[in-house]
Amino acid sequence: MRLTTKGRYAVTAMLDIALNQQCGPVSVTEVAERQNISAAYLEQLFGKLKRSGLLRSVRGPGGGYELCRPLSAISVSDIISAVGEGVDATRCQGTADCQDGATCLTHELWTALSDEIDGFLSAITLERLVARRDGAVAGALTEAHRIQARQL
Repeated sequence: MRLTTKGRYAVTAMLDIALNQQCGPVSVTEVAERQNISAAYLEQLFGKLKRSGLLRSVRGPGGGYELCRPLSAISVSDIISAVGEGVDATRCQGTADCQDGATCLTHELWTALSDEIDGFLSAITLERLVARRDGAVAGALTEAHRIQARQL
């Protein structure tokens, strides 16, 4: 079981857009440069995210991409699913024909694990990720102020 680059990059790109959308639509080039991801690869992912109703494109000068839903309504699971990924711990991709057409002894275990992982990723929204990032930045700034105050 692995989350591939496609899923990881899609989540990273969506979080980048969420963090930068206050300035208007975010271009593929901007995301590509900030995240060190190929712009051509991002275009492919953005097409899938757009078809899934998570992104919309804005044409013209200053155009780019915007989120279609509020941050609280977009989960990591939604993003991963939109790009054709999924988290499946079974060897048979859930078809239950793991062992020469029969269900293996541990199929239900791996199916339950897959369900748990999906539940976990469904509970994490872009809103939570942005809040964590903002909290981490605020925490770092607070610590920097403490250090500076000690030096004075």
